[in-house]
Amino acid sequence: MSRIGRKPVEIPKGVTVTVASGQVTAKGPKGELRRPIPPGVAIKVAGSSATVERLDQERGGAALHGLGRALLHNMVTGVSKGFTRALEINGVGYRAEVQPKAIALTLGYSHPVSYPLPEGVKASLEKNVLTLQGPDRQVLGETAAKIRRLREPEPYKGKGIKYVEEVIERKVGKTGAT
Repeated sequence: MSRIGRKPVEIPKGVTVTVASGQVTAKGPKGELRRPIPPGVAIKVAGSSATVERLDQERGGAALHGLGRALLHNMVTGVSKGFTRALEINGVGYRAEVQPKAIALTLGYSHPVSYPLPEGVKASLEKNVLTLQGPDRQVLGETAAKIRRLREPEPYKGKGIKYVEEVIERKVGKTGAT
């Protein structure tokens, strides 16, 4: 049995979780999220907690048990508190500008890059730190990864877009001696 899957998910006040027709829905102050329930798993809501149970003892059932619980926990946390991801833009002339539904980036290319923000993701900029916020952890992580991929950090000068907590191991350049 999955150790993570056995833990109940606490549902805070102001959040409602409903299970219907193979989907779980979480509503809260930050929005509403829907997700299909993984096969071989059942979600039961009782009071202020929800539990995930396996329907059979198949080989991959334990993994899906833990996955179902993790997805449910992320949904409940997302609609109650939300998630944030911070990116740091380093480089001479590299900058970003937050527009209503997009981010305009100048990253050393011959043209500016405009990245459209998906539904539910909000961006804010303070100096060279771009902060993304949203209730859906998966969409937020994908958005941050795609923005980082526009100009990945390089190991010689450290220029590019990196996560704030990421550490770039720097390489020593050529010495010039023959």
